[in-house]
Amino acid sequence: MNVEHYKVSKEIKLSTLSTKEVKEDAKKELKKLRKKISELQDTMYAEGKYGVLICLQGMDTSGKDSLIREVFKDVNARGVEVHSFKVPTELELKHDFLWRHYIALPAKGKIGVFNRTHYENVLVTRVHPEYVFSESIPTVKNLEDLNDDFYHSRMDRINQFEKHLEENGTVVLKFFLNLSKDEQKNRLLRRLNIPEKNWKFSAGDLKERKLWDKYQECYEDVLNRTSTNYAPWYVVPADDKPTARYIVAKVLLEELQQYNFKEPTLSQKVIDQIDEFKAQLNNE
Repeated sequence: MNVEHYKVSKEIKLSTLSTKEVKEDAKKELKKLRKKISELQDTMYAEGKYGVLICLQGMDTSGKDSLIREVFKDVNARGVEVHSFKVPTELELKHDFLWRHYIALPAKGKIGVFNRTHYENVLVTRVHPEYVFSESIPTVKNLEDLNDDFYHSRMDRINQFEKHLEENGTVVLKFFLNLSKDEQKNRLLRRLNIPEKNWKFSAGDLKERKLWDKYQECYEDVLNRTSTNYAPWYVVPADDKPTARYIVAKVLLEELQQYNFKEPTLSQKVIDQIDEFKAQLNNE
């Protein structure tokens, strides 16, 4: 599987991209990838030069939560930090739209996962522009101010934000879980038909589903305007969950392997004293 196939490196049309690929041994292969990712994270932590930010976006039911659970389950729990961004709080609304994301960034040596991301500010707010009024932006006085120029300017700010992160040692990888409308219907019905899954269902999901085409239009614009060589987007077919998880893990592993992380070496003074230290311990 060539991961470059999923990278947005030229203008794309979402309607032409596959939402379903099936790798028969995806679960088995994912276990192997998880082990390697865990080993890389250990070395990355020891080296202390890089952090990793994984951004996950997708329509409701696209499988973000279960993907996080399955891809990172073998990584040291202290090495992964997951943040799910919901409706902004009163405090968050008193700052610029990137503030709450900036303070949640992973430290060097760690993997940070944003489950929904700073891109909500050019996705859900573009579908529901009235939400922007709660940000109290001086230049936004009415809906006419929330035009394409406004959202494209925000995307420019996001590109600059991610460039700044990359220049300071954060590896930024972004994944759009490309779910079909039919598969979303099946997953919503499953939540309704299985009592143990009822808690996952929200009537709001059906309201957002009616805006499917508008969301797809906004996602396509975002993918084309904000996929860069320093913070690329990958469009992952999401109808088959095991395969989607495998693809994300494979992209992550191949990207991290390029950095050739190395554990720090001991000073020559300490190396020269290793036998002495062993003797001290053995003679206790």
